[in-house]
Amino acid sequence: MIRICLFSEDRTLQSILSSALGKGFEFQTQPEETHVNNTLAAGECDVVLLDLDSDLKRLEVRLNSCRRIVASNTPSIVMVDDQLRSAAVDLVRLGAYGYCRKPPSIRDLKTMLRRAFEHTALQRKLDQVQQSFEEVSFGCDRMIGHSSPMQQVYDLVNRVANVNASVLVTGESGTGKELIAQAIHNLGSRSQRPFVAVCCGAIPETLIEAELFGHEKGAFTGTVGAREGYLEQAGDGTLFLDEIGELSLSTQVKLLRVLQQREFSRLGSNRLIPLRARLIFATHQDLANMVAEGKFRQDLYYRINVMRIDAPSLQEHAEDIPTIAMHFLRQYSEQYGKFVESINPATMALLQSYSWPGNVRELENVIQRAIIIAKGPSITVDDLPRGIVEEGTVDAEDCASTSSFERQIRDFKLKLAIDAVREHDGNKTLAARSLQISRAYLHRLIRPTGPSLVEDEAFAQGLGTV
Repeated sequence: MIRICLFSEDRTLQSILSSALGKGFEFQTQPEETHVNNTLAAGECDVVLLDLDSDLKRLEVRLNSCRRIVASNTPSIVMVDDQLRSAAVDLVRLGAYGYCRKPPSIRDLKTMLRRAFEHTALQRKLDQVQQSFEEVSFGCDRMIGHSSPMQQVYDLVNRVANVNASVLVTGESGTGKELIAQAIHNLGSRSQRPFVAVCCGAIPETLIEAELFGHEKGAFTGTVGAREGYLEQAGDGTLFLDEIGELSLSTQVKLLRVLQQREFSRLGSNRLIPLRARLIFATHQDLANMVAEGKFRQDLYYRINVMRIDAPSLQEHAEDIPTIAMHFLRQYSEQYGKFVESINPATMALLQSYSWPGNVRELENVIQRAIIIAKGPSITVDDLPRGIVEEGTVDAEDCASTSSFERQIRDFKLKLAIDAVREHDGNKTLAARSLQISRAYLHRLIRPTGPSLVEDEAFAQGLGTV
């Protein structure tokens, strides 16, 4: 049931509208601005319907009241005669959800009321995420999210934190494999000891052994003095070897011996050094396939894969995107000294529907970029990279192989765009403003589409010429 507060002095208008709209709408009429404010304060209204009287003698007083109601961030729809259309446009610019002609088309008014209600419900949900962010953002150490896939990761992290066994963290690039390793370290008994992270793929093959094991003075050409390797630097802490699949087979043999014997020696020395550090490994590659292809040693694979934790892709826990995005928003807004405090609903919907091939790292970069170019306190669709916006406007034929969930998202966005253009009599500028998106994005949404997505194909194709 959508509760509507009708701001009008026309006592008969409520009964007419209530009867015409039918079930699903509950009306009350308030003739005074004070009464409307009391209704809003009591939480008894979902949408305010502003009846803009055509009496020119009282127009300015009425307009001022409407401006104050709109400024209270209450979802508002304006009903006006044609002669006051410019006044309605001004109210939309101030924040009213939209306007309709008086007397209104009942079908269009129903659509507007429902969309205003749904838009506000989504905004309230986003506000709740923002308000409670500091309390709920971190699910385990510095990892973020409360979805089922992330809960499984947290459970495994907690189980293995105090067990001195090798752990293999797998997952696509950008999924936070190092955060998982850091969480295991921080939650275990070694938390006060060093955490040394090494990307094996970033070290040239000719130097990897010297970097891992260390070397003595004169061990090879160019060495000036002795140096501790990463195995030694980690001490009683944790050594995290990322991209373990990049190691050459010869280095794999030497690493296997270290894990078996729990000791190693620097290059150019015969002195054995006990291995005290715990080792955690990570890779984005399929090590089992690499073993089958002879690119990774089977004995080393079994040695490091005692406990395996799979980092889910961002698509697998898309419900965490609002929380993760808000975390980055706060972090980088403070870092860059910009007052950007929210992400508007249309933008958040795009973020949640995007495929995120770069996972959390890509989301972090997108939020950073959006904060830098944002012109106001909220990130809008215009602040997103073109690729994300365009993916959200793929034609129905391009979606044939995607999941029904993705199709529903795209269908819903197209329906919102078409309804908005109808409500504003073909004025795309006002329609885009009511949706809080750019006019260019609206054009892409309503470009000619197949009948599977649009109820009235002829009308949808005609929108391209409005």
